[in-house]
Amino acid sequence: MHAVVVKVTVNSPEDIESSLTTLREEVVPGVSQAPGFVTGHWTLKDTSGMAMIIFESEDAATAASGRIPSTVPDTVTLDDVEVREVVAHA
Repeated sequence: MHAVVVKVTVNSPEDIESSLTTLREEVVPGVSQAPGFVTGHWTLKDTSGMAMIIFESEDAATAASGRIPSTVPDTVTLDDVEVREVVAHA
C-alpha cells in the first residue's frame, strides 16, 4: 500500500467553513471513487490541513497525487503532495 500525503493551508480563518463544505461534498466523494482507494483521513489544526489517503498500489497513489492540484478549492493553498510507502498499520 502507498499513501498520498497532502498538506494545505486555508487562506484565512473566514474561509474554513466553506473549505470544509467543499472538502466534504466534493473532494472526499471524488477521492473515494479513485481506482485503488482504500481509506482517507483529512485533518485540520487552525488553518493548516493535512490528509493521508491510502491506495492499494504505488501506481494508484501516484495517479491520484497528480489529480490533487485540480481538486483544491480557491480558498485553500496547496503546500505539498507526496507519495509514501505504508510500512505498517493497525
